[in-house]
Amino acid sequence: MTTGDGSKNDFKRAMVVTAHPDDAEYGCSGSVAKWTRMGWEVVYVLCTDGSKGTEDREISSEQLAEIRAKEQRTAGRTLGLKTVEFLGYPDGYLEPTLEVRRDISRMIRKHRPDVLITTSPTRDLLNSTYIGHPDHFAAGEAALSAVFPSARDHLTFPELFYDEGLEPHKVREVWVMSFGDNADFWNPLTEEDVDTSIKALKDHVSQVSDPEQAGKWMKSRRAELGKKIDADYAESFRKFTLS
Repeated sequence: MTTGDGSKNDFKRAMVVTAHPDDAEYGCSGSVAKWTRMGWEVVYVLCTDGSKGTEDREISSEQLAEIRAKEQRTAGRTLGLKTVEFLGYPDGYLEPTLEVRRDISRMIRKHRPDVLITTSPTRDLLNSTYIGHPDHFAAGEAALSAVFPSARDHLTFPELFYDEGLEPHKVREVWVMSFGDNADFWNPLTEEDVDTSIKALKDHVSQVSDPEQAGKWMKSRRAELGKKIDADYAESFRKFTLS
């Protein structure tokens, strides 16, 4: 088990790669709020347009994508993000293709994060209430493959280097969001960090049907994780330190 800030003192840039608007708010926005409070530059990269997540029969995919992009930008302002990048792949159909890997590699080379957070590329069959979203697995696999080796090697996707002038970049740590027993790192949070993360989640109005209940769940879950490291609150991950 490892705890603490989870990063070296010279780390100042982070990136979060997820499939949909609101994925990061549920999974790691407390850590994001902590980083921005500490003066870090944090970038979100969203792989899909979020155009399928509704039960409203009166709304089109195009309308929903526009709503969710606006909500994510609002949440980004709440968290203090540097920017939100939208790759624009169709929601529900994401695959870890070379094209997705290339586009994430482009973002890594552009923003040059020290730490990258993403979702797990594998399905957790031990959870009896949630089987996971295939887009989450695809985003995680593409992000990890972009970190190593695609963003590192100038001859992988050479157009990024030769045509776009994007220098290779080595990410120094990867944190994979983990909510189960496979976590090996818990990032301690303050109540301010958690409250900011809850506010950002509530900015996703189209997705949060009961904001108060969602906020209570977020706070209690992070308090439960905090107990594992004798902290008030925490978020959990699998952490990889890369050479």
